[in-house]
Amino acid sequence: QVQLVESGGGLVEAGDSLRLSCAASGRTFSRYAMGWFRQAPGKEREFVSAISWSGGTIYHADSVKGRFTISRNNAKNTVYLQMNSLKPEDTAVYYCAADRGVGYASKNQLDYHYWGQGTQVTVSS
Repeated sequence: QVQLVESGGGLVEAGDSLRLSCAASGRTFSRYAMGWFRQAPGKEREFVSAISWSGGTIYHADSVKGRFTISRNNAKNTVYLQMNSLKPEDTAVYYCAADRGVGYASKNQLDYHYWGQGTQVTVSS
């Protein structure tokens, strides 16, 4: 069982930066691939970024490439999403997710089994 708790969301202006954190419970965090997804009002949840168990494989959605960076610290059981040059269209609830322990990064939310409660990111224009 893995429990995920996101933090770091907030209200910022366009062009600002935020860093989201996702703290995971359990001693086997390093086995899990981790992902970030987001859901804007009235829209379906979409993929943002993913990272493999080792950090060796990383994916980003085209909409955030060059602006967002995913990273992880297995010693701290934490995955991060550094978000730079934020745009109003980045406004959404951001969710952290962990797979079942397979460890391979995936863009498909169906590959993720554990989800956090989400953190709101609002970017004003």
